Amino acid sequence: MTMPHSPTNPGGLPVLTLRKGEDRRLLAGHLWIFSNEVDVAKSPLTSFAPGDCVRVESAQGRPLGSAYVNPGALIAGRVYCQDATRTLDAELLRARLASALALRQDLFDAPYYRLAFGEGDLLPGLVVDRFGDVLAVQIGTAGMERLRAEIVAALAELVRPTGILFKNDLPGRELEGLPRSVEAAMGSVPDEAEIEENGCRFVFPLAGGQKTGWFYDMRANRALAASLARGRSALDVFSYAGGLGLACAQAGAASATCLDASRTALDFATKSAELSGLADRVQTLCVDALAGLKNLRAQGQSFGLVSVDPPAFVKRRKDMEKGLAAYRTVNRLALDLTEDNGFFLSCSCSQHVGREDLRKMLCGAARDAGVRLQILTSCHQAADHPIHPAMPETEYLKGFLCRVSRPGRGS
Repeated sequence: MTMPHSPTNPGGLPVLTLRKGEDRRLLAGHLWIFSNEVDVAKSPLTSFAPGDCVRVESAQGRPLGSAYVNPGALIAGRVYCQDATRTLDAELLRARLASALALRQDLFDAPYYRLAFGEGDLLPGLVVDRFGDVLAVQIGTAGMERLRAEIVAALAELVRPTGILFKNDLPGRELEGLPRSVEAAMGSVPDEAEIEENGCRFVFPLAGGQKTGWFYDMRANRALAASLARGRSALDVFSYAGGLGLACAQAGAASATCLDASRTALDFATKSAELSGLADRVQTLCVDALAGLKNLRAQGQSFGLVSVDPPAFVKRRKDMEKGLAAYRTVNRLALDLTEDNGFFLSCSCSQHVGREDLRKMLCGAARDAGVRLQILTSCHQAADHPIHPAMPETEYLKGFLCRVSRPGRGS
């Protein structure tokens, strides 16, 4: 049986035609095409191979841009260029990475940052973190998977790293039909990386670490919270390798407790505290967050600054109710430990949880804890995670920095 083929255009790319009325999001600047938006009668998805570049057209034949496709994925197409004749090749990839690098060099004076952030840098499916001379790369889509060699070549030319690690163990690769793996792509990749952030030196695992090894997205939020920590005791819940706890100690906190369920992560927090000359004011607590918060409360402890930055509790929209309940529980327990007139930072990295969802959850947690909150500022992902204005999905990190007060009788 002969497989149907989509028509081609004068530029040479096969055409992906959208159903009538399904061009509105793309015309507004969004970059994703869902499989149910494709006119499969005119352009059968089965006629494409994962990663093929296509010319995207409306039902009326209007060119909407170039995209790469994956016929087996829910997000069947990802637009990478407004020019409907442009192939995603080594030249375009290098230009986008050069632009992304130039932005980070404007933002930061040291080579520690997220160098590429997917759609935020018009590089859908690609994340690159820079740890000095070492890069950690995550490829999340079949379209970018085709360009593995070109990605390495472009980064080698632009950054001249001593090592590049492919940290391709993210679960989303399975949705794209891609295997999960962790492997050195170039040069020498150490087991551990070292960075400087908020006046501290941090060391953390690369191949064996969470995500790409470090969470640059919370850098600015950690600095903001730390600025209020002087003279206070700080509690960093879900601390990973101690990014916020150490920043608080560096800023003058009387003490900082890093709480996490991972002994390995906390061992790195301890090592980083020693490197930063903060070992006398940083302690670790290896325990599940809920159990740890309850135990601290039972011991009568309280803190002048508390941060709660859990992993994504809502990974799918259908999990929203259950996930928000989990956020509310852990935030209530943390608020129980926050001193009167102390400060509280609550964040969520769940893409599906909106800022208003988080605010309402905080209101409920405050009522449960019997405290009052004053929201001082909204928190966002750091600037090296730029937000695409037409894609709310790229603004995944939300948070609030609050002042906590405990009303007395009759107040």
